[in-house]
Amino acid sequence: MKNVTIYSTPTCHYCNLAKDFFKKNNVVYTEYNVAQDPNKRKEMVEKSGQMGVPVIFIENEMIVGFDEETIKKALS
Repeated sequence: MKNVTIYSTPTCHYCNLAKDFFKKNNVVYTEYNVAQDPNKRKEMVEKSGQMGVPVIFIENEMIVGFDEETIKKALS
């Protein structure tokens, strides 16, 4: 099982699509709400260089936005 982390906000449509995809495919993930956690928001910006969400890490691969095909490849 791969280590999956998502930086998201509760009102982000693409964040919710990504989390729904993970749940539907039984992918265990860690979620950080960057709207409420300024330390995780800072960490996300340092890692990704931008403020947009979702920022998804599958192991060491960073995926910005919800790209289902890229996520599937990274999980396989």
